[in-house]
Amino acid sequence: MSIISNLKAYTLAGLIGVGLFIQATPSHAGGSETLTVAGGCFWCVEADFEKVKGVKEAVSGFAGGKTANPTYKQVTSGGTGHYEAVQITFDPDVVSAATLLNLFFRSVDPTDAGGQFCDRGASYRTAIFATGGQKAAAEKAKSEAQAALGKKVVTPVLGAAKFYPADAYHQDYAKKSEIVLTRFGPKSKAKAYKAYRKSCGRDQRVRELWGSAAPFAG
Repeated sequence: MSIISNLKAYTLAGLIGVGLFIQATPSHAGGSETLTVAGGCFWCVEADFEKVKGVKEAVSGFAGGKTANPTYKQVTSGGTGHYEAVQITFDPDVVSAATLLNLFFRSVDPTDAGGQFCDRGASYRTAIFATGGQKAAAEKAKSEAQAALGKKVVTPVLGAAKFYPADAYHQDYAKKSEIVLTRFGPKSKAKAYKAYRKSCGRDQRVRELWGSAAPFAG
């Protein structure tokens, strides 16, 4: 084999090695992570976090229970053990899990163990589902929230749980123009969402707790 052929072979082997190294090495560039939280009505949590720079997607669903592929009716009726939850997919190069967790605590009432705002019952309780570095960040955010409020924070930091997306009817509810019949009369989903959020007292209670630190309260 000639010197030139040898050089070509070594160069090719080197390029293959570099390619394998790149494939095997985790990279945040263009990548994503997920964080799953429960903060009462999942429409509200989804709508809030989709506004955050670096969040790619927020999906409404269920987590923390034993029933596989639960329906909305099953969860809200009780007995499944599931929370209404939102799975947040984000770019860690733009926004960190720690930042999202701090925003989460300041967007809910973490002192309420019986639900959130007008929504009462087990499925509307707050929780964070995390492991590893996210769990440590969640415990830190919880401790900081408790210190800031001067009240006991009851939001549990639980282990990772299987996430089940809700049906299409509940996804991006706050954005849809589809007409639905509500106790406020026929309205688009977007307008029904705004009316529900106001009547439920979510933003009012969050402002009472967090004041100017509340990131989403209108």
